[in-house]
Amino acid sequence: MNNTLMEAVKVLLKETFDGPGGNGSWYTESKPGSGIFGTLEKLTEKEASIPVQGTTIAAHADHTRYYLWMANSYMKGEKPKLDWEESWKISSVDENTWARFKNELQNEYTTLLENIDSINSLDEQTSNGILGSIAHSAYHLGAIRQMTKVIKVPSET
Repeated sequence: MNNTLMEAVKVLLKETFDGPGGNGSWYTESKPGSGIFGTLEKLTEKEASIPVQGTTIAAHADHTRYYLWMANSYMKGEKPKLDWEESWKISSVDENTWARFKNELQNEYTTLLENIDSINSLDEQTSNGILGSIAHSAYHLGAIRQMTKVIKVPSET
């Protein structure tokens, strides 16, 4: 399905994950690295494991991956057994786990874009899932960026 609305959905998803394209943005900062992937790349596994108000950036990243996995599953006609609480239990990650989380998030995001490109018609469930993916991911982008400000306090010299 190739229409203006679906193209707009992809633009907003790409801004959320990859950051804004060109010289402007729709809702993120208009500079490189403003999306989820750019923000996460600037963080070490130790920083991603620092608790802020009871959760970690690693948990936000994995929860976002979980949501995309769920959306992708429904778009393929599957009805996965969901455990939202489990998706929040990440308290710390080592270097390999942090790299795996970021890679798995990238894979689910890429799969979502591919699934959107393969849609022939939209029903209410699919429409809500796709639009929910934008809203949900944008929320977590904002939360991660705010948490980053807390854990990366500039050193005084």
